[in-house]
Amino acid sequence: MIDLLTITNQPDVAAKCDQLPGMRVFVDLERNGKAARQKGYDTFISTHQMGDVGRIKAVLKQAKLMVRVNPYQADNVAASAAEVEEVVAQGADMIMLPMFTHALELHAFSNIVAGRIPIMPLLETAGALESLDSWLQTPGIDEVFVGLNDLHLSLGCNFMFEPLLMGHVDRVADACHARGLRFGFGGIARMDEGALPGLDVLAEHVRLESSAVILSRTFNRADTLANEKSFEHAVAALRVAELELGLRSWEHVEKDRLRTARLIAKLAHAAKAAT
Repeated sequence: MIDLLTITNQPDVAAKCDQLPGMRVFVDLERNGKAARQKGYDTFISTHQMGDVGRIKAVLKQAKLMVRVNPYQADNVAASAAEVEEVVAQGADMIMLPMFTHALELHAFSNIVAGRIPIMPLLETAGALESLDSWLQTPGIDEVFVGLNDLHLSLGCNFMFEPLLMGHVDRVADACHARGLRFGFGGIARMDEGALPGLDVLAEHVRLESSAVILSRTFNRADTLANEKSFEHAVAALRVAELELGLRSWEHVEKDRLRTARLIAKLAHAAKAAT
């Protein structure tokens, strides 16, 4: 079962997630430089605060709490260390480091965390991709996540899922599996929504034996006032599809992969033409 990551600082949403199996709640403290990097893109810019970590942790009984902190500050190590200390003190189960570019940053961050909670490196720069083999052995890593929003920008791509088309995500998946590490990537829309439909994205997660994906904001949309369990229904549809996709033959998996690749190429071409 793939872990479904929900970004929220709302205790009621976190409690709803906690009632479902295979959920992970995600508090996002990253601010430094993010608005400038993703200017003009319809991406999530968090307003979460440090106090949200403890507030969310207090309502969770079974779901894990993951916290994304700010990028490591080599010129202000004390600030990075203080942020880690507070996140650990407030009860985070896992800590995510974004926007690193080489192994030295990740090793320094690992030294601060000192094995107290697992680290999830967020691979979202060309440098981190290029230096993959040099940092995968960093102590404390439990899982690697490929952040397609920033990675596709760093690589000069036109469409978020182009790194999947280019084989980069496959390479990360293979490297992680070879070392016994969990691996996840990107975000996913509801099964029948999205420029690249959620069902096609999920098929790639199943093919690559992914362990985690971020649920898009559409999962928390209330379709109708009468449908109070819209979130639960959308998650249930994903779980049914996940099970069915896991039963495909190798030939069916490859057919789906090629079809998705063609769609990504088409969407990337359209995005380039629109610029």
